[in-house]
Parts: sequence; structure tokens; C-alpha cells
Amino acid sequence: MGAKLSGGGGSKFHIEQNSEINVTPFVDIMLVLLIIFMVAAPMATVSVEVQMPTAVAPPQENPPKPVFISIQADGDLFIGDGPTSVDGLGADLKRLIGKRNPDEERIFIRADKKVRYGTFMEVMNALQDSGFYSVALVGEDGNK
Repeated sequence: MGAKLSGGGGSKFHIEQNSEINVTPFVDIMLVLLIIFMVAAPMATVSVEVQMPTAVAPPQENPPKPVFISIQADGDLFIGDGPTSVDGLGADLKRLIGKRNPDEERIFIRADKKVRYGTFMEVMNALQDSGFYSVALVGEDGNK
């Protein structure tokens, strides 16, 4: 808020508040933006006319939900949020993926860093015995 010095009545030390908006900076900014848009608008238009054909592509299927196998530090095994065992892992996975081909299905394995190597290899062997050959290992992002 500015101050207005009035020459009319009152003492010479009386300063009155000025509540008027100074529009000069506002107008300056608007003019600069107008110039920018006037220069940029012709660049956004295409001057060559082309008759393009319509595309009739069949709708794509949504990718299947990824399958995560989790191995806890004590050796407990989970598919998603449901518990399973090494012996029932193949049957549970086939029931989960339904009619999809196990050879083309990617399985993501999350394991606690304290899991024994033998336990991990049992899970890997059970996956291969059931026909799941595409396996991805999930780790913690170290770039934090």
C-alpha cells in the first residue's frame, strides 16, 4: 500500500493511505505476454495441408498384472499377498495366471536379504519345474 501526500487541509505531517492499485506493472506484463503469444502462435500451426487416412487399429489388451513372489527372512513364501509353499508354488501360480502361457509369463521375486541361498534356489527350481522360465529379481533402489 502506498501513501498519499495531500496538499489540502490538515497538518503537514498527516499522511493518508493510498488504496489505489498501480496498474502500470500489470499492463507491462500483459503486453509482454501478448507479444510472446503473437510470436509463438504461428509456429504452432502447420501450413502444409495433408489429407491423412483414418487409423483403425484394434484395441490393445491391458498388460497382465505382474506376479510377485515374496520370500521372508524366515523362509515364508507368498504369491502376492497370499501364502503358499514351495511344493504348491507351481500349482498356485498356474491357477493365478489362468489360461496365459507360463513360458511367456514374467515372475518377479522379492526376497529378504537374510534369506538363505538354499531357500531361494528351492523357489527358483520350483518355478522352472512348473514351466516359469522368465524370472526377474526385485531389489531396493540404492539411489535414495
